[in-house]
Amino acid sequence: MKKRNILSSIGLVSAAALTLVACGKGGNNTSNEGAKTASKFPAETAVKDAKQGGTLKVAEETDTPFTGIFNEELQMSQPDADVMSPGSETLFDTDDHYKINDKGAATLKLNRQAKTVTITVKKGVKWSDGKQVTAKDIEYAYEIIANKGTKSQRYSSQFNIINGMAEYHEGKAKTISGIEMPDGENGRTVVLHCKELKPGMTNSGNGFIWEAAAPYHYLKDIPFDKLESSDKIRKNPLFFGPFQVQKIVRGQSVTWVPNKYYWRGKPKLDKIIYQVVSPNSASQAIKSHKFDVARVVNSQWKQVKDTKDVDFVAQVPLGYRYVAFKVGKWDAKKSKNIMNPKAKMGDKNLRQAMAYAMNTDQVYKHYTDGLSFQIPTLIPAQFGDYFDKSNKGYTYNLKKANEILDKAGYKKKGKWRTTPNGKPLTINFMAMSGNAIQEPIVQNYIQQWNKIGLNVKLVGGRLTEFNSFYDKVHHDDPKVDMFMAGWGLSSEPSQNQMYSEGTMSNYSRFVTPENNKLIAEMDSQKAFDHKYRVEKFHEWQKYMVDQAYVVPTYNEYQIDAVNNKLTGYSLKPSKSNNGHPLWYQVAYTK
Repeated sequence: MKKRNILSSIGLVSAAALTLVACGKGGNNTSNEGAKTASKFPAETAVKDAKQGGTLKVAEETDTPFTGIFNEELQMSQPDADVMSPGSETLFDTDDHYKINDKGAATLKLNRQAKTVTITVKKGVKWSDGKQVTAKDIEYAYEIIANKGTKSQRYSSQFNIINGMAEYHEGKAKTISGIEMPDGENGRTVVLHCKELKPGMTNSGNGFIWEAAAPYHYLKDIPFDKLESSDKIRKNPLFFGPFQVQKIVRGQSVTWVPNKYYWRGKPKLDKIIYQVVSPNSASQAIKSHKFDVARVVNSQWKQVKDTKDVDFVAQVPLGYRYVAFKVGKWDAKKSKNIMNPKAKMGDKNLRQAMAYAMNTDQVYKHYTDGLSFQIPTLIPAQFGDYFDKSNKGYTYNLKKANEILDKAGYKKKGKWRTTPNGKPLTINFMAMSGNAIQEPIVQNYIQQWNKIGLNVKLVGGRLTEFNSFYDKVHHDDPKVDMFMAGWGLSSEPSQNQMYSEGTMSNYSRFVTPENNKLIAEMDSQKAFDHKYRVEKFHEWQKYMVDQAYVVPTYNEYQIDAVNNKLTGYSLKPSKSNNGHPLWYQVAYTK
């Protein structure tokens, strides 16, 4: 299951592609052989007899240390989510369509007439120190998100559907009035009193209901503004999942051992070790069997595809990479995005032209054998009929890009175009570091924009490290005009938590009446009618393609190389947790 959006690193492409990307070639050589192969891989390992014991080594492929924020309410990055997955478990299990069922740590009941959401934690669901997960732990998670002291990026205006949430967030109330604990703080039931219920609430990842709990008894003495940096979050975190932390080597590795209080029973494995490894070393690590689980870097597929004693497990994840244009700032006091009418990238014509100049499909298909592929809209195809398959998005068209700029008055003065009022135009573009090939891929895009007369330069003259990159994005660094990033998505398609006026995650900072209207309509009471909701999603995609504040670039097959002596490794929504395998099920075979 997947319950929240998460910051993703840029895709990883190998050095084998170097010359081709730098030359900006593509087109005729594109191949889909890799994609054809990956589409046949299962989403889980074969079911075999499991044995007790064993140490599992998992590769965390990143060119930067993980930040180590071991708390769902405060953590935003994919590497952090990965390395804490053996301990972190959501409150709810789902079926394979992400619909919440009663098989998880808690149950969910919705009463549309009473406008209530009732969450009941099962008896015996305990933190790794043996304490029962309580109603207060659920309320406390909402407090961490909503209290301004934590500066949690998880907060969005979506949560204001709960009575009293806005007042608590603004500091006008000391408690959230709409959170009721009928059996007291130490009971196991919480009732959320809402202004109204929403169509997506039956699904995990809906953005209105938080799907994690936080150990109040353990963290209550830490001030909200000190929480993220505290040792109880960074060094000795508590979880109610199958494993607990034994050892953390800051930014490099986490060793997990079984949580003896785990509510489903004792995990089969004795130990799980997550270890950071450079993406450049990924193929060698797979071929030498250094790890039991390692993600394939797609452009290295040909190097690893014949590796023996490995099972390949694959899926196309809910997510995408994108280019975004900065047109405003986040106002922390008002908790909303404020658009700048004079923003450099405020002209739709400029944004559209840059989108048409990108040779995304050629670049990624060519270099990854089809394993990475361009996507047309901000709603991935996995969302079924919510995805508008008739919308083709931006396909590579330099002629059209030039025509748009000419018509809009961006005249050439020598090599570069000026603004319509005749001033010099330099566009500062920020892109994330990855591995050896990342810079040539970015340079390829800069060359494409140069071809249409736009003077685009890298922020700081180089690629930006992952943590520093998102720090600049979050804080609206004035040196950044546009940037290239990625999202791992929630499993409910509402765009409220991504692109609304009141969410910090709207990193482009665009706010328009039409966008507000469409997002409100897709989550409205009328949207309980599926046909109406689908229509609104299609309208929104058409609007976002036209406006081009955020332009999707590509998605990709995600292939994991798994030791063939393992069983129980699954990426199916019903058998996974936040997009990771449910580690309780993973075991060595007899």
